[in-house]
Amino acid sequence: MIEVSVKQQYFTSTFVRKHRLRHLLFFIVACGFLCLSLFPYLYLLFSSFKTPSEVISSNPAFFPSRYTLDNYLAMFRQLSIATYFGNSFITAAFGTLLSVFLGAMASYGLTRFSSKIGNLFLVFTLGVRMIPLISVAIPLYRIIGEIGLMDTKLALILIYTSINIPFVIWMMLGFFDSLPKELDESARVDGCGMLGAFIRIILPISLPGLATTGIFSFMLSWNDFLFGLLFTSTSAKTVPVGISEFLTAYNLDLGPMTAAATLFSLPVMLLSFFMQNYIVREMTMGAVKE
Repeated sequence: MIEVSVKQQYFTSTFVRKHRLRHLLFFIVACGFLCLSLFPYLYLLFSSFKTPSEVISSNPAFFPSRYTLDNYLAMFRQLSIATYFGNSFITAAFGTLLSVFLGAMASYGLTRFSSKIGNLFLVFTLGVRMIPLISVAIPLYRIIGEIGLMDTKLALILIYTSINIPFVIWMMLGFFDSLPKELDESARVDGCGMLGAFIRIILPISLPGLATTGIFSFMLSWNDFLFGLLFTSTSAKTVPVGISEFLTAYNLDLGPMTAAATLFSLPVMLLSFFMQNYIVREMTMGAVKE
């Protein structure tokens, strides 16, 4: 009995040591990937607090020798940054809301009424999503010009909505497919129509998936530079287009550019932070089924 207990303690201690070693190696590797991922953003963040001469120095340093807000002050002097932020937020927010609502309705209908035409439509939306955006820029430019929406926020909202709808459809397809159809039947028994069941029953249950899809759609619209550059000039100009004005043929003002880029990255980071619970719930949805 004594030998058996000694052997058991030996194997237990060996297993515990190996388990701890695996966790330590995993922690080291994860920290390494985290540092590699955060390095560009941290360099951008610290560069925004450097003096203008230190930002463009031929011997760059990671940390500033003296922290200053000169780059932020120069940014506000040179750009109408508040107006640009307002334009970016309005176009990205309304484009996201419209694309998520319309795309969710289409995805819900495809999961409840499966047919050959619906399958062909799914393949078509996937093919549309695979088309490079630069290839549709010229036709869109002509259409927007002919209907008189050039340099308006409405033009960007319509473009972001049309671009994000295929993405929303495919993102929400699996989520709606996992919802039991008995929910629709119960809603109809209670007197709801198809649209009423979707708005009152399905949408509240689908908040995790909608939030996750909305975050990605918002990021795609928020980070857009191509269409903002093509379809805006003054009144509807967005932040990415405004940041590009620091780079000209005669001047490269990196200090205010790093400050503007740092501020531009904060809304998406804060949105992802506050919505992370919904993201986790959407990722784990369906992982355990009874």
